[in-house]
Amino acid sequence: MIRAALIALSIALVPALAPAPVEAQQKANRLFGSHPEGSRQRPESIGFYSKGCAAGLVELPETGPTWQAMRLSRNRNWGHPETIAFIQRLSSGVRKFGWPGLYIGDISQPRGGPMTSGHSSHQIGLDIDIWMNKPKSLGLSRSARENISAISVRSKDQRSVNGNWTGAHAAVLELAARDPAVDRIFVTPPVKIFLCERAKRRDKKWLQKIRPLYGHHYHFHVRLKCPRGDRECVTQQPSVNELSKGGDGCDETLRWWVTDYLNPPKVKAGTKKKAAPRKKHPRDFTMADLPRSCVGVLNSD
Repeated sequence: MIRAALIALSIALVPALAPAPVEAQQKANRLFGSHPEGSRQRPESIGFYSKGCAAGLVELPETGPTWQAMRLSRNRNWGHPETIAFIQRLSSGVRKFGWPGLYIGDISQPRGGPMTSGHSSHQIGLDIDIWMNKPKSLGLSRSARENISAISVRSKDQRSVNGNWTGAHAAVLELAARDPAVDRIFVTPPVKIFLCERAKRRDKKWLQKIRPLYGHHYHFHVRLKCPRGDRECVTQQPSVNELSKGGDGCDETLRWWVTDYLNPPKVKAGTKKKAAPRKKHPRDFTMADLPRSCVGVLNSD
């Protein structure tokens, strides 16, 4: 009797988990972008950083003792509770380097999911953009937070850091990378090169978490590990340890970012390069593209 009842219940729940035919074809970014608040569910990151959603996200307070959330009109200051705890932890820790705290850029939408503009990732509440600015004030008005600009730490030729870069920036990044909750941190390649050249030789393992990537010169992008117990959260592969071959990532491949990447070798005349298949952009995702649990997150109270 009990087994039969459980089977009947599971069958009854299947339609609720699957998107309705019309909903399945709707753009997911419009659906998720329209929610002003998180779902009243147990916090959980669902899917991959660039293909998922998140239940029970928590709003980072607009202003805290050691942080301010920027660009509040975007309503992207929502994150997994572990993400909020990390921001509080890091922003407090940077005071030892002379910074009063941090300016926090985009985290996620209230229920995660693809965004109507900007990022491909930031979909599961575990990505954080942190501005390169040393905050001059943690009492900025809402209007000021819309108009103040982040600063770039990259030179115009994209090959080195510029005069905005300081030793405190290096210390902040090291502190973030040493946090056990962090999976990897994306920075403009010249920053990684700078850190590799000046880090203490005896202890450079933390540098494997610092990953060079185009852009990321106005902010650094922290990506946290899947929280323990979030069974539908997809870990990023390869790991930073595999990418760095067990080292720190300060090898000969790093120079590619300021050589061939900026000035690609000329292709021999008559050589045809195979075009890579076009991947579907997250802004084109429909609900059918996302994990099925995202339907429940979208439709939850």
